[in-house]
Amino acid sequence: MNNSLKLSHIAAGLTAVIVGYSSSVVIVIEAARQAGANDTQLISWLFVLGLAMGLSCIYFSLKFKMPIITAWSTPGAVFLISTAGDFSLAEVTGAFVVAGGLSLLTARSKHLMQSIERIPRAMSAAMLAGILLPYCMGVFSSAQEYPLLGLCFLVIYILGSRWFARYLMLVLLVVAALAAMFLSSAETLSLRFSLPTLEWVMPEFTIAAAMNIGVPLFLITMLSQNLPGISIQHSHNYQPDNRFVLTGLSLLQLLAAPFGGFMINLAAITAAICMAESVDESPAKRYLAGVAAGIGYLLAGLLAVTITVLFIQMPPVVTSLLAGIALLSTLQSSLLRGLQDPPLRQSALLTLLCSASGLTLIGISAPVWGLLVGMITMWIHTRCKQPQIS
Repeated sequence: MNNSLKLSHIAAGLTAVIVGYSSSVVIVIEAARQAGANDTQLISWLFVLGLAMGLSCIYFSLKFKMPIITAWSTPGAVFLISTAGDFSLAEVTGAFVVAGGLSLLTARSKHLMQSIERIPRAMSAAMLAGILLPYCMGVFSSAQEYPLLGLCFLVIYILGSRWFARYLMLVLLVVAALAAMFLSSAETLSLRFSLPTLEWVMPEFTIAAAMNIGVPLFLITMLSQNLPGISIQHSHNYQPDNRFVLTGLSLLQLLAAPFGGFMINLAAITAAICMAESVDESPAKRYLAGVAAGIGYLLAGLLAVTITVLFIQMPPVVTSLLAGIALLSTLQSSLLRGLQDPPLRQSALLTLLCSASGLTLIGISAPVWGLLVGMITMWIHTRCKQPQIS
């Protein structure tokens, strides 16, 4: 079996890194600012997060021969923006350690992990479709402001999926880079390079910070990031030992916390990019896209200073188009898997719609509520045993 790295693996991995960074790096930077981090400490946050994500992607992908993609917690960063300003950086850092400890305890709970893994694949696929739908719709909403650019991306996708599907993402990456250059000003293009450094912050543990930051950060990440990440794995027929994976991520979190590693978890959107059929015809070889993503994250960590400037100033339309086009094929397959089983169609449909709605209640995001609604609907149908109309 030929397991050599191909351009399609590299393209998918780099796309995952670019989409992951460009969609939320500004949020992470603002979270660091609200936590009281200075410029050097801010770079340390991005550096340690890049190292942690890169090493975990490479290690877990190689170990399980599956594309295991990790990420920082974007919902967690959004949460930090609104709460971290009330505490010192040392207290916030202590809360990161508390969140990591809670994640470790949860990862070692066999019953909890078994409950998560018993979720039907139709529900997982429907939740994934709901998560992806707003991103894919961004392709057309972006076209309202930049119709020629949107048309260009669509034409490349339609023709490329027929004629050069394996290298489609590589072509789109090149087009995205060229588009960013044309849409950026001359001042934006002036970048500087310097190696980042890690800055240790001594954690300070307080009950207030633990209860107001540590516990909510853990809950938000576990429910809004790790659960969708596991569901996406299952929707693509990948079933690694997630207790082992989450244990490793929790230990990484504890090590990275004093340097700014606020939360590390399984990825959802970027993982779907590396699991798509266009990455490789053989699902057994798509793990190489996870390795490529890990290398990309390591490079991004080493280039933290330059990456920060680059992605802060990248035109949002380019990011929206690249992410949306990259996820179209995954959305298509998720819709098919989610709705193909007649007894589960209503449950899957409600899961999809709720997951795409953007609903957020008590700090829990729409995908988790969508999955809950779908599971309750499925349970009611099972108990009532009413005939389903296909």
